[in-house]
Amino acid sequence: MAKKKVGRETGKKQVATGECDLDSGYVSPITTIRDFSLENIKSVIATSRYIQALIVLTVLGIFFRFYNLGFNSLWLDEAATVSFSLHSFTEIWQVTAGGEFNPPLFHWAEHFMLMLGNNEVILRFLPALLGVLTIPLFYLVGKEFFDRNVGIIAAAGCAFSPFLIYYSQEARAYSMMLFFVALATLFFLKGLKSGRLLDWGLFGVFSALAFWTHFYAFVMIVSLVLYALIVWAPHIRTEFDKVKMLVAGVAVFIILCLPLIIVTIQLFAIRTSSAPTYGIQGLGIITQSFTQISGFNTLSLIVLLVLFAVGIIQTFFLDKNKALFLVLLTVLTFVVSFVLSFKMPMLPRYLIFLSIVIFIGVAMSYRALYTLWSSKAIVYVLIAVMILISVPVLANYYSGYSKEDWRGFSLTLSEKTSPGDLVITVPGYMAAPLDYYYSSIKDNTHEYGATTGQDLEKLMLQKGNSTMFFVVTQDIGAANPNGDAVAWLNNNTKFAGQDTGIYLFTAS
Repeated sequence: MAKKKVGRETGKKQVATGECDLDSGYVSPITTIRDFSLENIKSVIATSRYIQALIVLTVLGIFFRFYNLGFNSLWLDEAATVSFSLHSFTEIWQVTAGGEFNPPLFHWAEHFMLMLGNNEVILRFLPALLGVLTIPLFYLVGKEFFDRNVGIIAAAGCAFSPFLIYYSQEARAYSMMLFFVALATLFFLKGLKSGRLLDWGLFGVFSALAFWTHFYAFVMIVSLVLYALIVWAPHIRTEFDKVKMLVAGVAVFIILCLPLIIVTIQLFAIRTSSAPTYGIQGLGIITQSFTQISGFNTLSLIVLLVLFAVGIIQTFFLDKNKALFLVLLTVLTFVVSFVLSFKMPMLPRYLIFLSIVIFIGVAMSYRALYTLWSSKAIVYVLIAVMILISVPVLANYYSGYSKEDWRGFSLTLSEKTSPGDLVITVPGYMAAPLDYYYSSIKDNTHEYGATTGQDLEKLMLQKGNSTMFFVVTQDIGAANPNGDAVAWLNNNTKFAGQDTGIYLFTAS
């Protein structure tokens, strides 16, 4: 009688091998696109703990990213998004080429969204949606990097991250950039293993889309390419075919981004021509970026920093190249950001793509903890940690305004003004968020902008018998670094009220 063939049959349970496997040996019947069928999908959803957990995390991610989506009023940068996105496709590109320090892809996408209406929810819908879709992407990246446990823990970090939730609820390009960088990283890792032209080609495509979304994605893209070259360098002859595939992916990126690369060089020269008047400089950009990505508070920073360090050390013992991946991408991003912080404005949100590396590093700590406690529960414990360190921040986030309340302020301003009064925004560009909610035409007032003390003095001559209202934000410190505008306000106005970070003064 023939012996039964022993092997791994898809859809069947296998004997556990000592590895941490939440599915206890279950093998998904879906290995290629052709395997997708209703029966196989039912089997995976009903049996795989990883897929069940991923579905729960994604559903929770939907709630956290869409809940109260329109609660906060638009702030300065979001109002700028509206202004740019209302232009035609050609005009948006012309604005970018003419000196706008943001690539056009996100504004092109928002141009379509504005066809559905112009309000906070519609403007933030796309970032929120992409924020949700990034959760399963973190799972796939973590799975490709090491295994499904790393993937599901990283996905939990993404789902509950206050930092990622915040920028998923903002009408800016950061959520879209992270989405495309995650896709680029996924196909980069696939390309490292497979050497297939398709994977490297998709790496080039999604890298290009990330760069067309936000210029700073270039740092992550270069870091990934540099990592591949370092890993292959000792065996360049035997790895030459892989290098050619990488070159092909880079070529796809360059071809798709060529017009933008030329503009980027010009904009970079302009951006670095003078010292920045806002942003975070030096080591502060490193500490603040890690603090914010970790969840905006000291407890989450300490917990994730410890787990990240443990994860890197454990990865080093398992696979030195994978440890190099985590270290190189983190260090290179921080070094570049440190240097650039003295040349141009740098803010932690530009480094949002680093959350991929940080949450994968944190997730890798499960291997070290599993050696101390050989239980599958360790994966669930780390998922619980991701949730618990985020709950206090999220509770505070949803309980009040996290942005300047221009909506409420405009109502107050309308109540205070009379026909013929003068409304002065200080600095002048603050007219963008104010005018989204306030209409000087409707209120029959005269609106002007001022950034310097000289601007304010000239406008004072137009006062006559009318009342002058000065709408001031802390941005005046960056717009007018010599401080003469603040000095003029101190000498010529009196305080008339405040709403969140917006101050109202009247001429004394």
